[in-house]
Amino acid sequence: MTRNRDHFLRPGNCLFAVAVAVGLPQATYAAEEAEENPAADGTEIVVSGRRVSEASETIGVDRVTNTVAVTRDALLSAPSGISGLKMLETLPGFNVQTDGALGLYEFGNSVQARAFNLDQIGFTIDGIPLGRSDAFGGSPVFRYVDNENLARVEASVGAGDVSVPSYASLGPVVEYITIAPQEELGLFVAQSFGEDDMKRTFIRLSTGRVGPFKAYVSRTKLDSDLWRGFGTVDREHWEAQLTADLGGDSWARFKFVSNDFFDYDSPFLSRATYLSATPDLGGKTGRDRGYIDVPPPTEPNFTPTVAGIPYSNPNYTYTYALAINVRNDKLYGGTFHAGIADGVWAEATAYWEDKDGYGVSPESYSSVLARYAPQLAAGLPVTAPRGTAYGLSGVGGDRYGVTTKLHWEIGANMLEAGVWMETDKYHRTQRRLNTVDGSPASAPVPDEVIYFRRDYRSKRDTTQIFVKDTLSLMDDALALTAGFKGLSVDYMLNGYRDYNDYYRVVGGVGVPGYGPQVGTAKYTDWFLPQAGLVYKFDRRTQLFASYSQNMAFPKGMDDIYSTTLSSSSAFVPAPDAERAENFELGVRTNQPQFYAALAGYYTRFKNRIQAFSTPLPGAISGTETYFQNVGTVEAYGLEFTGSYKPEFLNGLAYFNLNATYNIAKFQDDVVTPARTYLLDGKYLPDSAKWIVNGGITIEPASWLVANLSGKYTSKRWSTFENTPGSSVPGFAVFSAYVDVGDGLSVGPLKSVKARVNVDNLFDKDVLSFIGASLTGDGFFRPLSPRTFQLTLSAEY
Repeated sequence: MTRNRDHFLRPGNCLFAVAVAVGLPQATYAAEEAEENPAADGTEIVVSGRRVSEASETIGVDRVTNTVAVTRDALLSAPSGISGLKMLETLPGFNVQTDGALGLYEFGNSVQARAFNLDQIGFTIDGIPLGRSDAFGGSPVFRYVDNENLARVEASVGAGDVSVPSYASLGPVVEYITIAPQEELGLFVAQSFGEDDMKRTFIRLSTGRVGPFKAYVSRTKLDSDLWRGFGTVDREHWEAQLTADLGGDSWARFKFVSNDFFDYDSPFLSRATYLSATPDLGGKTGRDRGYIDVPPPTEPNFTPTVAGIPYSNPNYTYTYALAINVRNDKLYGGTFHAGIADGVWAEATAYWEDKDGYGVSPESYSSVLARYAPQLAAGLPVTAPRGTAYGLSGVGGDRYGVTTKLHWEIGANMLEAGVWMETDKYHRTQRRLNTVDGSPASAPVPDEVIYFRRDYRSKRDTTQIFVKDTLSLMDDALALTAGFKGLSVDYMLNGYRDYNDYYRVVGGVGVPGYGPQVGTAKYTDWFLPQAGLVYKFDRRTQLFASYSQNMAFPKGMDDIYSTTLSSSSAFVPAPDAERAENFELGVRTNQPQFYAALAGYYTRFKNRIQAFSTPLPGAISGTETYFQNVGTVEAYGLEFTGSYKPEFLNGLAYFNLNATYNIAKFQDDVVTPARTYLLDGKYLPDSAKWIVNGGITIEPASWLVANLSGKYTSKRWSTFENTPGSSVPGFAVFSAYVDVGDGLSVGPLKSVKARVNVDNLFDKDVLSFIGASLTGDGFFRPLSPRTFQLTLSAEY
């Protein structure tokens, strides 16, 4: 098996103007003007590099909040197959850590934005909300996008517009906008090769215009080995879009996405394990530690620990064969836009998402035996374990809804109002099965359940309304925006929540449990205001400011309500809704040789939810997990983005810089039955004070573009209590790409290109992803090694 390393490489941005460039990957985008004076036709003459996009997209011109973007030019210079979250890595305000160069491992993604993490950010694709980002039962964005089909990615780091549908967002919103079908018949093909036997093929067929219709369909196939340990990554992704011109300002769009994903897990590492010179069972140390192939019971370290049970040795849980993730997701959407009159239009989007999948994890013979015996005594239809167990976790369900919006321009006012309604249904199962002979490498036996754990369904019904008015004053030099949204979510969970619903242990003997239960919760706030302004000093420079309130449905609600108590069948108390206030003040400018935006912010986040464990009464080592609101978090800081294309270089090079300074701290200690956690004044885990990224892009010839980028992430804590010794040192990582062939045509082929991307250019070996703990130390995933990728592409 070859070692896999693929990298996401950022297209180069351009530095800002006034700052000194430092490296990092990001979107190459700088809109700059060759002349101060407008052209004769009233438009401005803009000098653009081949990796330079409009500043209006990049720095959010005319937005009341700090809105930044990854543009299409940047996306097409990134490594092929980069995940939808990895795309955010170079934007100011985002601390993104992923596993692997492309960020495809679903349980290895972390995102921090000011005071918030991935679960508290809202995501949409072409106006379709994606709900929660949980890998189990959620709709994480990386399942629904390919970078070749994206026009841009827009992120409002502090507060998205009140019109954006989301029950997860406490302010931050990321919107993915796909390309429209092209006017001409055509075929685009890209083939990528990388380390660890990575192969990725992307094909998009465009129909061109046929009467009022245009359409495309694309297919992606990616196959790779894991970069550490045994196992593979296999992804087949389809996207299709059809648009119809309905006359006047009316149009319709239909889209379809299908994503089949199969990969194997790699282990989290403790700091001690990462630093240890003692090899793992596969002979690996440091960042290379990973699950191994399944050896026979005659191998040293794998001899049976129970006579007559060949695969009873617990070391078999370190093999890859039962560390599996499978997802099969489909998204259907249709949008109808009706141009009613001049300045008046209405739009509605209906969507349906079908989710299916499962995960597998191994469990040792002795561990499952301890659950099997009391469940047998309680009368459950269980079978004795044969060896290492096949731990099956099923996830599925569907999600459907509709968003509506009415837009009306009347005099100096622009009025908008709308409604979003959605139903999200989820089914979770969890049980342990035998394999044919107890070996992790053998097929499961579906009828041989060793023990039961979960079988529940949950449902959340969401309604969101919004009203907004934008008033233009002072000959459009000043725009005032005011509005509000209302959010209501009804939640229900029914079924077997956890072990205690199947069985309990009374007097040392297994007895029947509580049985299936039904619990409900409701979260409503019909007035969540937002206000802002944009003041234009001149046609190039703007001041912006905003204030917003947000409420989010509690993250991890399924985990919270599937918690069972040892002493009662009652549901745990429903947590309070998480809430946040966001303040922003900033300035943005678009000058002939540079553009830049600087924003200051203050965020107050209340009712953060955290899991805790407490000892079970009368138990020697048993614990009970519960969830609790942990008080307030405050964050403040500065975010900068800028690009600079100096005239004296005659277009040879341009620079980019993005910088984030963020202080995010707890404001309260937390008192639990077990102990008091001293969190007041402590930094949020995984929150970096400084994130700086930037780079240089050069165009030495008409057929060549090259970029060198770098990103610095400062020290972060791995524990809530900021325990001494639990910090992760700051580190810098560099990337590069060379793109050859711009404008080259060969026979019937046009835009023939070759691109080489290199991630982790200097092969930095550090811990990057943090799995935080309350105290002690966390668990980690290492940064992937230096990775090369070659992509060949052409259009017909």
